[in-house]
Amino acid sequence: MKKNIGRREFIKDSALTAAAFTIVPSHVLGGKKHVAPSDKLYIACVGCGGEAQNDIEHYAYAPKKNAVIAFLCDVDDVRSAETRKNFPKAPYYHDWREMFEKEHKNFDAVTVAIPDHNHAIVGLNAMKLRKHLYLQKPLSHDIYEARILTKAAEKYKVVTQMGNQGASFDGMRTLKEWFDADLIGEIEKVYNWTNRPVWPQGIPWPDKTAPVPDTLKWDLWLGTAPQTEYVDNLVPFNWRGWWRFGTGALGDMGCHIIGPSFKLLGLGYPTEVTCEAVITYTGMFKEVDDPMSIPPASRLRYTFQRPDGGELKLYWMDGGLVPERPDELPPDLNLNEALAGVPKLGDFEGGTLFVGKRGKISCGWGGRNPRLLPLSLNNQVDVAKKYPRVHGSANGHWWQWVDAAIAGYHNDYEGNAALPMPGKEKAYVDSPFEDYAGPVTETVLMGNLLLRSFGIREKTKRHDPVYGEVEDITTPGRYIAYKWDGANMRITNFEPANQFVKREYRQGWGKLEL
Repeated sequence: MKKNIGRREFIKDSALTAAAFTIVPSHVLGGKKHVAPSDKLYIACVGCGGEAQNDIEHYAYAPKKNAVIAFLCDVDDVRSAETRKNFPKAPYYHDWREMFEKEHKNFDAVTVAIPDHNHAIVGLNAMKLRKHLYLQKPLSHDIYEARILTKAAEKYKVVTQMGNQGASFDGMRTLKEWFDADLIGEIEKVYNWTNRPVWPQGIPWPDKTAPVPDTLKWDLWLGTAPQTEYVDNLVPFNWRGWWRFGTGALGDMGCHIIGPSFKLLGLGYPTEVTCEAVITYTGMFKEVDDPMSIPPASRLRYTFQRPDGGELKLYWMDGGLVPERPDELPPDLNLNEALAGVPKLGDFEGGTLFVGKRGKISCGWGGRNPRLLPLSLNNQVDVAKKYPRVHGSANGHWWQWVDAAIAGYHNDYEGNAALPMPGKEKAYVDSPFEDYAGPVTETVLMGNLLLRSFGIREKTKRHDPVYGEVEDITTPGRYIAYKWDGANMRITNFEPANQFVKREYRQGWGKLEL
């Protein structure tokens, strides 16, 4: 049985631990021309089931066979069973802190695919150990966490990649080439939408608790979240619909779908955001009043200042909401299927519609399957390919991180086809925390800040012509335009919203500090 270590001390002293006995790979110390004695990346995996299993298999079966699954960690023995069976030589841990403390000398990199609320604390401590990091989208649960992770990547000089594999799609390069060729003129509006949520959302928290399964380490699953009694139908998937653990439809798909606009158009922080959300009721005139419950559907409008000084409106829709149907589409075509370019409706997960002064371009999530409107134009378009394609397209998103990590921070490697942000000459992976993954995650989560503010309720008194003075409830966060100071992570015209920029971790889980 593994010994229970001092958890608080580990988190607090991670930086000291790294300085004391971190082994930096020799190819990093040797510089750009140095050949590493080993061309394999040894990876410690935090999370083993679901998306984590998909990540792990991409590393393990990369064409170059240059990754080793060295250690496994998961709090759910059922969810992790297949991965443990597939990699029997990899020691298995329940607590990532114990794995980091005992095994840090024996791995080079960390991959993380666990519930959103624990992303940042694991990711930051991995970087403090100077470990390269692959972290699933969204990078974090809160805006502040995303900012800290971005700064950590710069400070500790490790190769980072967010798990939004669409950034490596061929379609991203095609879109960039079409925009460079000015096919639709200046882009004025961008519409983004998804089929999410595909889990329960907008409902009250269950009023019945349940026994914790013997195969689940519930306290470790909670991690940084507030102490919560176990309930059925939360693990392993439906936690996404509760603010305490998840980030809703926007957090699940926003980095995939908003990402192409953010990267290809060189966007920065939004300056103003508005939102609308579906309101659910538990009785006559009685709204669901649960601060943990995420609205089942929403629409947001972000305003950005373009690099050229113009203004861009970017729209987000979920829960079945879609953009107004383009006039260019024949009436018998399904909007989602046609604009996202998916072979059948069941494949649709999200889409984007770029509206320019001279035309329109649509694509699926991550920039896949770009197409001009009307669709007949796609038989005529002839734009030269000038940006290299990632080997394996989206599959190559995992492989390029492995290659870049073996090469070392900001060292080039053979076959590098990463697409840089506008204004940057070079990139080493397609979704580094610096410049791209961190800022786009902040932008996505800023939308969640509005959705959470939508639910703020304040008691007040008013005069009723029949009953006299009565108690009432107001919702001051609804239907206003939020002014956002992105550099300082603050709403400047509605102070109560700023409580959602940063949360306090549960006692014993430390603080997120560089």
